[in-house]
Amino acid sequence: MERSNNRHHDHLRPLKITRNFTRNAAGSVLIQNGDTHVLCTASIDERVPFHVRGTNSGWVTGEYSLLPGSTVVRSSREASRGRLGGRTQEIQRLIGRSLRSCTDMAKLGERSIIIDCDVLQADGGTRCASITGGYVALVDAVKKLLEQEKIEENPIRFHVASVAVGVSKGEILVDMDYSEDGQADVDMNFVGNENGEFIEVQGTAERNTFDIGQLAKMAELAQASIQQIIKVQKESLASS
Repeated sequence: MERSNNRHHDHLRPLKITRNFTRNAAGSVLIQNGDTHVLCTASIDERVPFHVRGTNSGWVTGEYSLLPGSTVVRSSREASRGRLGGRTQEIQRLIGRSLRSCTDMAKLGERSIIIDCDVLQADGGTRCASITGGYVALVDAVKKLLEQEKIEENPIRFHVASVAVGVSKGEILVDMDYSEDGQADVDMNFVGNENGEFIEVQGTAERNTFDIGQLAKMAELAQASIQQIIKVQKESLASS
């Protein structure tokens, strides 16, 4: 099956992570995953949600939006409609769960880190790019807290990254772009860590069902791909 960038079925799109992309946020990352570009910023708030108050623990949460010009047909701002759509709420919760999984809330202290993920250009895999880039922004925000001596220990426990894997015309494809995703029979999103463990798996049969063998193969390819993505994260974080 012919793919964009002459990719094989198990190859990722070109991935680039640019840190310190904007000036004001504690962590700021532009992630370019093929033609999907997402700006991920991390902001520190010395408050926590009501359910965390008084626990001496922190909180990490995510917000997500498609900017109007990110899609071929303009995406209207959800603020103008007065409410978040179901898809946006689902993605925000996924980002939050994924990044809380790697954070020791007791070490973070009673404060919040908010990860804002704004899609500048959408070509499939925006939620996965948001998690991958959001993790790097979170790490940079935590570094600022350590430098300012607001926390004593690093609360980040491991790397987190995400990739989409699907089935199209009987072939398993890693890191699908929009054209592939739109024709996929099966669409799955995997979130994992550097230890080879999964944090969350989302999957659905869009057109055709899938069997246990296909599921196992998708998980195997996702696991390998997540390790490749984490390598890019580490290289980015090692740079100044």
